[in-house]
Amino acid sequence: MTTTSTGPSGETSGMSTRLGDSKVGRLIRTAPLTCVFVIAFWTVGALTGALGEQNDEVLARVGAGTDSPVWTALSSALWAMDLTGYVATTVLLLVFGTLAEREFGALRTAAVFLGSHVLGVFLGLGVVLLGSDLQSTWLDSLRGAVAAGPSIGGVGLALALSFRLPPLWRRRVRLVTVLSVLVLTLYSGWLEDLLRLSGGVAGLLIGAVFLRAGAVRTPRTLAENRVLVGLVVAASALGPVVTMLSPYPNGPLSWYSDVVAVARPAAEDVTSACASGAADLCRTMLIQLSYGRFPALVMSLLPALLLLVLAEGLRRGRRFAWWSALTFSVGHAAVVGWFVADAARLPAAGALEIAFSYGVPVLAPLAVTVVLLVTRRYFTVKLPRHAITKFWQFTLGSIGVLSALYVLGGSLVRNQFSPEPGFAGLLADLPKRFLPPGYLLGLISAEFRADGFVGTLLFEYTGVVFWLIVLTGLLMASWRAWPSTSAAEAAHARDLMRRYGGSSLSYMTTWHGNQYWFTPDGETVIAYRVVATIALTVGDPIGAEPAAAVRGFAAFCQENGWTPCLYSITEETRDAVGPLGWSAVQVAEDTVVELGTLSFTGKKWQDVRTALNKAAKAGITAEWCTYADAPPAITDQVRAISAEWVADKGLPEMGFTLGGLRELTGDGVRCLLAIDADRTVHGVTSWLPVYDNGEVVGYTLDFMRRRAGGFRGSMEFLIASAALELKTGGIRFLSLSGAPLARLDRGEPQRALQRVLDMTGQVLEPVYGFRSLFAFKAKFQPSYRPMYMAYPDAAALPRIANAVGRAYLPQVKVQEGFRLAAKMITRA
Repeated sequence: MTTTSTGPSGETSGMSTRLGDSKVGRLIRTAPLTCVFVIAFWTVGALTGALGEQNDEVLARVGAGTDSPVWTALSSALWAMDLTGYVATTVLLLVFGTLAEREFGALRTAAVFLGSHVLGVFLGLGVVLLGSDLQSTWLDSLRGAVAAGPSIGGVGLALALSFRLPPLWRRRVRLVTVLSVLVLTLYSGWLEDLLRLSGGVAGLLIGAVFLRAGAVRTPRTLAENRVLVGLVVAASALGPVVTMLSPYPNGPLSWYSDVVAVARPAAEDVTSACASGAADLCRTMLIQLSYGRFPALVMSLLPALLLLVLAEGLRRGRRFAWWSALTFSVGHAAVVGWFVADAARLPAAGALEIAFSYGVPVLAPLAVTVVLLVTRRYFTVKLPRHAITKFWQFTLGSIGVLSALYVLGGSLVRNQFSPEPGFAGLLADLPKRFLPPGYLLGLISAEFRADGFVGTLLFEYTGVVFWLIVLTGLLMASWRAWPSTSAAEAAHARDLMRRYGGSSLSYMTTWHGNQYWFTPDGETVIAYRVVATIALTVGDPIGAEPAAAVRGFAAFCQENGWTPCLYSITEETRDAVGPLGWSAVQVAEDTVVELGTLSFTGKKWQDVRTALNKAAKAGITAEWCTYADAPPAITDQVRAISAEWVADKGLPEMGFTLGGLRELTGDGVRCLLAIDADRTVHGVTSWLPVYDNGEVVGYTLDFMRRRAGGFRGSMEFLIASAALELKTGGIRFLSLSGAPLARLDRGEPQRALQRVLDMTGQVLEPVYGFRSLFAFKAKFQPSYRPMYMAYPDAAALPRIANAVGRAYLPQVKVQEGFRLAAKMITRA
């Protein structure tokens, strides 16, 4: 018996309990120090007016700098430079502070954070003083500046924590964090950026000295090596973008934004340059001034976008992405080298200035080139010849069309250019249309500019359209999977399925759209389909060594740049992948009716007996057929019933593990129809054979449709009739198939992902009725067998969710998608 307290004290107790059970309450209990610090951090900022614009007066008192008191190494941890700093730092601390408190406890987390912050401040300021003494212009500009922000210690805490993370996440955290702070330091280059970098170095030192114990060294996998190289290339792409977006870039590489970004000079600077007699500079500045902001911005971002696309290709192991990135890096180094050689002719301030300011800009693209050369063996995935041919035809065709349009169209409107060019002048200017406007300054001279509408359109958008076409083609080549399965492979997979059987879903491996991977001996097969780089399998491996096949399939996926995901597998396969470090979550519940002991007696079978009796009174009989051989009068009715069912829902029909009309024609598939005396079909079900040693030992229910307005108990009648007749034929069991996103509550502890899937099933219930279907199948007193999804990397879960959704709804139309979303919202 449960009692409930009433009155004010009872309300307070209930509110406290609800708060303690909430997500906020769990966070406070898990990471009290982090929560208290974040609250104090924002409170101090609000009270001192630091949340808005940068408060120079407060910053001068509490910020750390070369001329600041020693105690500011601590006080600087309670303020941030601006509101953006407060938000970003809060996210950083809530993520890594919470993880650190779980791993270290509150006191050790505080020690690591403060140690990283203080040591990082002193280390960074020491670099500033040393660089200033060695006459570094950049470091000398930081002397006397002040900076504040707990992100200095936060970065150090994240990198120190990496020593206690699993190997895969350890490398990810280190690479992403180090590259981020390094890019900000080199391109943004203010004191707070440098101190974040030195704070990260301090965190690594603290982790290496005090936290290294227990860290397990494991070799990097092929997929991880590809990801790391892709991140390096992406970081090299984002540096100039950081400079372009920063209002006052100050880093040693900030000048490089002028190479890729269009420089829009002030009108007085143009007048001064033209009056000084510098004809080339005057002409170039006039052209840059005439560029529209949008095409200039797009063309300025193109090098970064190109590298990001190639980084995605590298992550997937594409050989073409490796060659393209290598070519780009070499060209990048050559362009930077030209600018550095030109700048080196100017008077230098000192040895460090020459080495750093002129050396680092060339070393950055050269370092990327070296990384690509050293890791060449990791990028082995080649595109099919027809894909390469199609890409080059597409690209070269675009160049031809756009070039002809620019030259011929420009000739027709040459009066819209100043000075007016001839045909040869337009042809000579054509290559410059495909370069960012920043390259026109000094590197390449420009001869004329556009004034009229058509001329401006040709002059500014020829390169924009071309590069957007190229980027789209490269992205499609990177994203698209190119698996191929021959008819012989499909036949061999069907033969293995008949010989070895497998789970109740084994027949679905023969459906259209699946690809096949075989073990070297050809005795085990895994059916899969690649959706958005996720190799999604269908059921268990089939063959002599199903557990061992998973290892080979995972290596096969890794080689091709895919992430494997075993979907709708049984407990046996789930247990087999456990030692590989894979995680699993239940996604469905298989319902199996054992025919050997089947008897429709007792109260629990009342609904089934009622359906059988009513069907007999209505003159409805159960009739077996094969859909491919059925007369047109029957198949036409089945198609009409199916179309009516789909139209009634107004939603896209699902696929993947849910068959449709196409799957009714499969070899060995049997249909059972509910037909009255007038040969009217009231309902239809399809049954997929389950084999063992070449014999059919069971059937799996797949296709279920009932005529609207027809016999209401059609499904109960058809399933019961199938069970009775197949039992007499020696069939061992019937599987009523798995209901997606529905399961039996076994009282087991639920992981977060399981709760998300349960909630998803609840949201989709009013639309697709998975749980209602699960409840309907309970009428037949089945035994329940959980079906799982196993995956190797939790970081891939968002992509896996997308792949599963697209597999079930492969051809959803826009209006259907909106209708589905609307029904989910209104019926939830």
